[in-house]
Amino acid sequence: MSLSEALALFIVETKYESLPHDVVNFTKLCILDWLGSAIAGEEKPPVQMIKSMIEEMGGSPQATLVTGGKSSVLNAVLVNGAASHVVELDDIHKASIVHAATVVIPAALAIAEWQGKSGKELITAVAIGYDVCFRIGEAVSPSHYDYWHNTATCGTFGAAAAAAKLLDLTLEQTIHALGNAGTQAAGLWEFIEDGAMSKQLHTGKAAMNGVLAAILAKKGFTAAKKILEGKRGFFRAMARDADETKITQGMGETFKIKENSFKIHASCRHTHPAIDLALEIVKERGVTPDQIERIQVKGYRAVLDITDNPQPETVYAAKFSVQFCTALAFAKGQAGLADFHEGNLRDPVIRELMGRVEASVDTEIDAAYPKKWGTVLEVTLRNGERIVKQTDFPKGDPENPVSASELTDKFKRLAGHLPAGMVEDYVRRVMELEEIGNMSAFFSIGERGET
Repeated sequence: MSLSEALALFIVETKYESLPHDVVNFTKLCILDWLGSAIAGEEKPPVQMIKSMIEEMGGSPQATLVTGGKSSVLNAVLVNGAASHVVELDDIHKASIVHAATVVIPAALAIAEWQGKSGKELITAVAIGYDVCFRIGEAVSPSHYDYWHNTATCGTFGAAAAAAKLLDLTLEQTIHALGNAGTQAAGLWEFIEDGAMSKQLHTGKAAMNGVLAAILAKKGFTAAKKILEGKRGFFRAMARDADETKITQGMGETFKIKENSFKIHASCRHTHPAIDLALEIVKERGVTPDQIERIQVKGYRAVLDITDNPQPETVYAAKFSVQFCTALAFAKGQAGLADFHEGNLRDPVIRELMGRVEASVDTEIDAAYPKKWGTVLEVTLRNGERIVKQTDFPKGDPENPVSASELTDKFKRLAGHLPAGMVEDYVRRVMELEEIGNMSAFFSIGERGET
C-alpha cells in the first residue's frame, strides 16, 4: 500500500462517531482560534490587496469572505487563508512546524458552506486535515524547514484532505487529490529577508490549492499515486532525511490535532520562549530595561535562521525579530497584537535594549528540536547579578496549555472591533457546532448582526 493509499483510507473511513469527545471539543477551539485570527487580519494591507484582486477577477457567490461579502469557493479560501495568518496569532504544531488552522479551516469552511454540510462533518474534516498535514510535516522536518515554509507545503495536503472529506471523494479520488496537492506544494523562506508579504500568499494559496486538488479529483483529474515516497516525489525533492514511518504511525488510533499549540503573543512562534521567560523575570523581579546590561537568548537553530534580526525596520519584520520581541517584553510587559505598532518599533528604550540582546544556538536545545522548542534566557544586570531562566515549552503548548476560557478571551480581543452581540454569537455558534445541520448559514451573523 502506498502512503497516499494509507492516508486516503484514513480520510475516507474516519467518521464523526469515531472522534473522541475531547477531540471534538478541541477541534472546536481550533476553529474559534482560527476565526479570531482571520477577523483580526481582515483589514491588513496584504489581505486587502488579495481581496481587491479577487474582486477584479470575479467569482460566483459560493462562500463567505471574512473581509465581507461572498465570492467563489477558491477565492474565499485564498482570502480567508491569508487573513488568518497575517497577525501571527494562529496555531502551530511543534513536531511538524505547521500552522494547520490557516490552511485547513478556510478550505473546510468554504466547502462546508458551499455544499451545505453539517457542523459534525466540518469538525470531522478539520480533525482529518490537521492529522494529514501534521504527519507529512513530521516526516520531512526539520531539514525541509531550511528552505520551505512547512505550512505552505505540507499544509496543502491538509487542505486537500479536509476538502476531499467534505466533497465525499472515493478512495481513488482521494488518492488523486493528495497527488494534485503535492505537485502544487510550494512556499520558500526567502521572503523573510525582505520582510515581504509572501507569507500570507503561502497560506492562502496552500488552502486554495488543496481545495483545487480535491475538486479536480472529484471530476476525474488524475495525479501521482505515490506523490510522497515516489522516486521524484515530495520526500526526495524537498527533504534530506524524510521518515516515512511518521505518516502511518498510530494513524486512526490517536488524533494529532490534540498535539496542537496555541499562540498568545502576536509574533513568530520561535520568539515565544524568550518572550515568556522575559515576562516571568519582569513579573517576579520587576526588572526594567535600564537595569539590564546584557541579554543572551540561547535556542535552537531555527531561532537564528528565522528570527535573528537585530534591526527590524517594519512592524511585520519586528514580529520575526527575537531581539525586538525580547526587548518589547522587558519594556512593555506584554507582546500582544496591540503592542506591535510603529510607536513601539521606534521607541528609543526598546531600540537601545535590542542592541544588548544576543541570540545564539545551544547544542542541547537544538538537538531536542522540533520535539521541544526550548530557550535559555540569561540576563546580566548592571549591578553584576545574573538571572537565568529556561523553558522547553512556550505557553500554549500541550505541555504548557492555555485553557478554553483563555482562548475564548483571546477570540473576544481579536474580534473586539465587531459588535459585542456578534462576537458572543460567534463564540456560541462555534462551541455548539455539532448542533448545526447546515453550514451555509454559519456566517449569517456577520451579515445581519444577529443569529
